[in-house]
Amino acid sequence: MSKLEGQEQFDIEALRRRVSDSVGSAPDPERPVELNPLARQIAEQFRDDNYSPAMLIGQYRLAEFLLMLAVGLSVELFFGPTERSLALRFCGIGAGAVLTVLMLQLSDTYQIPSIRAPGRTRLRLLGSWVIGVCISAALLWIADGGPTVAGLIAWMVGGAVLLLLERFLIAFGIRNWSRNGIMERRAVIVGGGQPARDLARALERQPDNDIRICGIFDDRGSDRSPEVVAGYPKLGTFAELVEFSRLARIDMLIIALPPTAEDRILQLIRKLWVLPVDIRLAAHANRLRFRPRAYSHVGTVPMFDIFDKPIRDWDSVAKRVFDIFFSVLAIVFLWPVMLGVALAVKMTSPGPVLFVQKRHGFNNEIISVLKFRSMYTHLSDPTARLAVTKGDPRVTPVGRFIRKSSLDELPQFFNVLRGDLSLVGPRPHAVQAQTGNRKYVDVVESYFARHRVKPGVTGWAQINGLRGEIDTDDKIRARITYDLDYIENWSILLDLKILFLTPIRLLNTDNAY
Repeated sequence: MSKLEGQEQFDIEALRRRVSDSVGSAPDPERPVELNPLARQIAEQFRDDNYSPAMLIGQYRLAEFLLMLAVGLSVELFFGPTERSLALRFCGIGAGAVLTVLMLQLSDTYQIPSIRAPGRTRLRLLGSWVIGVCISAALLWIADGGPTVAGLIAWMVGGAVLLLLERFLIAFGIRNWSRNGIMERRAVIVGGGQPARDLARALERQPDNDIRICGIFDDRGSDRSPEVVAGYPKLGTFAELVEFSRLARIDMLIIALPPTAEDRILQLIRKLWVLPVDIRLAAHANRLRFRPRAYSHVGTVPMFDIFDKPIRDWDSVAKRVFDIFFSVLAIVFLWPVMLGVALAVKMTSPGPVLFVQKRHGFNNEIISVLKFRSMYTHLSDPTARLAVTKGDPRVTPVGRFIRKSSLDELPQFFNVLRGDLSLVGPRPHAVQAQTGNRKYVDVVESYFARHRVKPGVTGWAQINGLRGEIDTDDKIRARITYDLDYIENWSILLDLKILFLTPIRLLNTDNAY
C-alpha cells in the first residue's frame, strides 16, 4: 500500500471521528431559514417515498425462489411417482431452488443493470436454472426415484421459458418505474461551479444510472457558482439544504469538493450529518488510488463513503416487524394495567385520561405522543418548557406514582403501531423542551442527529440510568452521546437487550418524579 493511499484512508476515518466528536460542543447561532419558492416547489415534487433497489432485489429473489419451487412441484405432481410424499418433493425441489437463487446471485444477475437487460445475462440465467433442476432431480432420485425423462424435459424447458418471460416482464416494469420516478435514488449535489458540472456529467454518462439529481446547493454567490449548472438549478445555501432535505425524500448528498479542502468539507458535514441520508464525497476527479473499502461506486463514478443512512432497507423492515410484534404482545398482556391506570387518572382529578404532546420524531417531523395524564389539567404544560421537578405541585398523587413507575408511557405502544415511534430508540423530546433557559439544540451542536431514526418508547440512554429531569447541560450531552452510540451500533439483538433490560432498570426510580 502506498503512503498516499494509507494517508487518504486515514483522512476519511479522521473526518468521521472529528464530526462525531462534536457532540459535546455548542452550535454556532443561526437564524431559522426559509426555502425560496423554487426550492420549496421542487421539494414538494419529491415528498412521496421512492422504492429502494435493495428492497426490490430482496423481494425479487423470494419471488423467483417461489416460481422455481412452483414449477418443480407442478412437474412432480404430473410426472413423478404418485406414492412419493409431498414433504420429500418439497425438500428436494426446494433445495434445488435455493441453490439456483444462490447461483444467480453469484453470477451477478440480481444487480439492477442485469435485471434491466435480461438479454445480456440469459446464458447465466439458463445455466443456473439447468444446474438447479439437475440437482433437484438428483436429490429426488437418490431419495425415492427421480422424474421421468419427459418430466425432466418439461421441467427444464417450461421453467426456462417462464424464467426468461418473467425476467423480461420485470425489466419492462423497472424501466417504466425508473421513468416515473418510483424506483430511483434521489441525490443533491453540495457545492457548485465546475466540480458540480463534472460530477453531474459523469453521472449522466452512466448507462444504467438510477440517480435523480434534484438540484444543487452552494453558499457562494452567482459570480463563483452559477445559478444553473449542467442544466440543474442552484436551489439555495447549505443552511437551506437541511430544510430542503427534511421536506423532500432525499437519499443521498454528494459533496462536489476536492478532498484536499478538508476544513470546508468538515464544516459542511457537521451541518449535514444530522440528516437521515447517505453522505458521499465525489472522488471522480481524484487520480489517486485508494483501498476499495474507502469508497463505493455509482456506476463507474467513485464516491467516498462518509456516512450511511442508519437502519435502512431490510433492517427497517426487521425493526418494524419487531415493533409490531412486541407492541401487540405488550398491549395483550398489559391491557388490565392500562385500564386500571386510566380509571385511576379519571377518578382522582378532572380532565381527560390521555395527555397529547407535540414532540420531535424521525427527521424532525412533529408527532403527537400519547401519555396518561399525570398533571392537573389547568397546570399542565404541553410545551414542556418547565421541566417536572421533585415534589412538583403540578403533578397529581396518581401522576406521581405512574411517572415514577413509567406507567404513564404505556399508551405509547399505540404510537408504535401507528408508526410514529419505535419500541427502542432515542426518547422523543418535546418541541420546546429546554435545560435552564436554552433549548437542547442550543446546547449540543449535533442534537438533531438523534432524529436520523425513529424515537423510541425506551432507549439505550434510559437503561444506562439517564432518566428523569434534564436540568443541566451535561445531562443532555450524556443522553445525546448514548443516543448516537445506539444509532451507530444498532442491531436487532441490541434492541432485544434494551427491551428486556428496561423493566429491570425501571426499578431504579431515583431520578423519576
